[in-house]
Amino acid sequence: MNILDEKIESILIQYPQIPTFFSNYGLSLTQAETSLGQYLNTLSTDEYEDIGIDKEKLIENLDDFLRQAHETISQPEAEVLSVTIIGGHDKSGEAEYKELTLKSGTVTSIVGPTGSGKSRLLADIEWIAQNDTPTGRTILINEQKPDINLRFSLEHKLVAQLSQNMNFVMDTSVADFIAMHAESRYIDHPEKITKEIIYQANLLAGEPFDSQTPVTALSGGQSRALMIADTAFLSRSPIVLIDEIENAGIDRKKALGLLVKKEKIVLIATHDPILALMAAQRLVIKNGGIYKVLTTTPAEKSNLKALESLDNQLLSLRNLLRNGERLEEAL
Repeated sequence: MNILDEKIESILIQYPQIPTFFSNYGLSLTQAETSLGQYLNTLSTDEYEDIGIDKEKLIENLDDFLRQAHETISQPEAEVLSVTIIGGHDKSGEAEYKELTLKSGTVTSIVGPTGSGKSRLLADIEWIAQNDTPTGRTILINEQKPDINLRFSLEHKLVAQLSQNMNFVMDTSVADFIAMHAESRYIDHPEKITKEIIYQANLLAGEPFDSQTPVTALSGGQSRALMIADTAFLSRSPIVLIDEIENAGIDRKKALGLLVKKEKIVLIATHDPILALMAAQRLVIKNGGIYKVLTTTPAEKSNLKALESLDNQLLSLRNLLRNGERLEEAL
């Protein structure tokens, strides 16, 4: 389809760079239900004179802009095999844990009280800090200082974050939502990956949903499941931060396995002992700094099995409650 025939609402999702293009001409795409061609036709000759370009030239420049954006996003990215955190200091100025390397295909949990500095750590990784943030940390990519283009790239973000609250405001179906994301990534045959993402999301979610379910009708668990699958298959970010996945109502073990299978570097901020022990190591955050790094021991892995057994019992009880059953004989 010609982009001029598409609705502005759809274009803004498929091509997130477009608002920047039009803002350079002092134009704002606010008529969501109007096609781009119709919008450009509403501009008068005087308005085109004011922005210093006629409609034909504006469309030509837009085509060039999208072509360059396509070439940028299609360029192969440097493979991220490891991220190294060189410690800075905590809120009191005391030196934190000296150095830690996270490798692709691994899961690291982050634990500590609320307000201890977990979000600051992730922000330092996302920004690839170079001793220029309040913590004084330095982040290396593949054990080297990163190219400045990687640090400040708008296209190739290092970290994909899945927050506690996943709220959709678009009035569209699950299939259309994923397809638009796939198209914005210039994925060939988006319908194929859309089906795979929905399938994988349903393996994670407690309640199944189909391709035509409106995204606004998804529960919190379904939304989180959808975004985890979407991140695994469509996100170009090599690092994934998941914040308190224990509250999502999804299969946590399968979710982590899916991301690890895609060779992501996964970090989980959590208060859940099961999730903490699923990781090979956990970072303990205290007073704004990395207080210590604990490798999960064989004894802890044994405890994990016991915890998972208890968790399965609780899940069984939850399912009985959801189905309207009594719990008199369940214990």
